[in-house]
Amino acid sequence: MTTTTFIIRNALRNKRRAFLSAMSVAVSLFLFVTLQVALRELTIPPEDIGASLRIAVRNKVSLAQPLPVRQLQVIEKIPGVAAVTPFSYFGGLFRNESFTTFAQFAVNPNRFTNVFVEAKASSEHLQAWIKDRGSCLVGLDTMERYDLKVGDRMLLTGTLYSADLDMKIVGTYQGTLDDRSVFFHHTYLDELTEDPGTVGTWWVRAASAEVAPQVIQSINSAFENTSSEVRAESERAFQMGFVSMWGNIKMLIDSICSAIVFTLLLVSVSTMSMAIRERFRELAILKAIGFRRNELLSFILAESLLLSLLGAVMGAGGAAWIFHYIDIQALSGGMFVYFEVTERMLGSAFLIAMVLGVLSGVVPGLSVCRMSVVDGLKTLD
Repeated sequence: MTTTTFIIRNALRNKRRAFLSAMSVAVSLFLFVTLQVALRELTIPPEDIGASLRIAVRNKVSLAQPLPVRQLQVIEKIPGVAAVTPFSYFGGLFRNESFTTFAQFAVNPNRFTNVFVEAKASSEHLQAWIKDRGSCLVGLDTMERYDLKVGDRMLLTGTLYSADLDMKIVGTYQGTLDDRSVFFHHTYLDELTEDPGTVGTWWVRAASAEVAPQVIQSINSAFENTSSEVRAESERAFQMGFVSMWGNIKMLIDSICSAIVFTLLLVSVSTMSMAIRERFRELAILKAIGFRRNELLSFILAESLLLSLLGAVMGAGGAAWIFHYIDIQALSGGMFVYFEVTERMLGSAFLIAMVLGVLSGVVPGLSVCRMSVVDGLKTLD
């Protein structure tokens, strides 16, 4: 029998205990990885390729306060501005849902594709959308989820606005990180609300990433000390503003992860101590026939590490495999678009497993090292 075989057989001697030990590590690390992925998706929103060029312009007082449409002429003349479009969030409910997972925005169709260049739609669909003021462009993910097709009606019940939308779907778009939104004519919203003089926000595309900071500063300065001061910021900063509304969610999730690891450590140490205590006589015999203390400690640590790493493979590896293949949008009700397990997360999970394996094996291992042969042989199995 080789040393490796000896370690494996001892680790799997009590198959029920070994299975439960590995599963406790697997379930804990699966939960750990899931929470880390959720934290990453909530605090680090994904970005399109053109996100570094896009700038969001909102009312400085509050996002809920509208901006006057006359600002368009000023923004267009600012050096470094390549394109600009009104961008007003409608927030309607679809098919009497209590919560609709896709957003709806009123835009200028002629200007929209110049700002959001990643949104790819056929020229036929774009022309049909531009010509029909009562039409809309729908993301491919939403079309597939609700089994919609071009020509169907898009009926949205207003929540923020005292108006309902009744639009014809004339095309789809795809290619963005979130192909769920619905875009429609801002003039249609103006007619329904009888308010053609305001917009929710402006979205601007800078000519290059180098001039984007200067464009942001120029937009803020252009409306400083006016009745409608604005706050221009990069798309990334705009997204992070929404994340901050969740409060200190990072501290909450990190606290939960720490509690999971600490609890797992207690369980692992207790389980390994029980397993070694039952084998004191056997270990005393090994010591009597010439095995040194460091060799016995190595055997115990190897057993503990084997079970911990086996649990890490099932837990962390299983999380990576599951989240790669499942439809996270459907599972989360549209809350998450992506759920990617990164190499860093896997590395952290396996590092935790290794540390747990060492710590849970050290305590009983040191007891064995201090044990005399006589005391060990006196121990009842």
